[in-house]
Amino acid sequence: MLERIRIVLIGTSHPGNIGATARAMHNMGLADLALVAPRCEVITADSVSRASGADALVHGARVVDSLEQAVTDCTLVVGASARSRTLPWPMITPRELGERLPAELATPEARIALVFGREDSGLSNAELQRCHAHVHIPTNPDFSSLNLAAAVQVLAYECRLAWLAQAQTQTQTQNKPGPAQDDEEETQPLASHEELEHYFAHLERALITIGFHDPAKPRQLMARLRRVTLRSRPERMELNILRGILSATEKAAGGQALGARGSEPELQREHDTHQGQKPTQD
Repeated sequence: MLERIRIVLIGTSHPGNIGATARAMHNMGLADLALVAPRCEVITADSVSRASGADALVHGARVVDSLEQAVTDCTLVVGASARSRTLPWPMITPRELGERLPAELATPEARIALVFGREDSGLSNAELQRCHAHVHIPTNPDFSSLNLAAAVQVLAYECRLAWLAQAQTQTQTQNKPGPAQDDEEETQPLASHEELEHYFAHLERALITIGFHDPAKPRQLMARLRRVTLRSRPERMELNILRGILSATEKAAGGQALGARGSEPELQREHDTHQGQKPTQD
């Protein structure tokens, strides 16, 4: 479970914070570190020293240019921030995050990203709106600011607690006699961050086509649609159905479907298979 949890740092400005984050991760058994547009050198004497033996994570950190690149394969993205927002995002506590992990990682394709912002300004509204949820660490309101590595340590600790609890439950279940559970409903894979971003782009184009959305006067429409969609946690198949509806809506409105044309045959095959029909051929 822990190997499928990624720590993402955005715009880190101090090498020591990268090293201290690596140490916090290694303490709790996490090993997947991604750095988005760091504003400092990653591998320095300070970062290696602060890692205190976890320098392999510093050397192995993946450096990317955007948040989208860092979380493209993730099925749950959670942004850590101490600030409330004008448009509130679904809020969870660190303990609630940990409690959700076993269910969130129930399928082999599932990946989770925990996203942390800049030391001086945190996550922007746009970055938080690309997350499914906003995790807030309930610190002393009179002195609420945590340094970056301390915030990572708190969430990494909750991840480890969840992993230990799951391991204990599995051991107890294996040792308990009883009939095998072969008839459980198959868990369907959730849509990845990349698939959701393609859907949101398609949704915005369709809304513009039918005259419902004016990009010049957005009125937080797309942000609110993001919030309701991310809160519902759609499965991949459900998202494919929604994109099929959008394509049909564009066609009915007389506009040319602007979705990724190369992906439509595959969407149709998945839909046909899901409905028990013979898949269509390209």
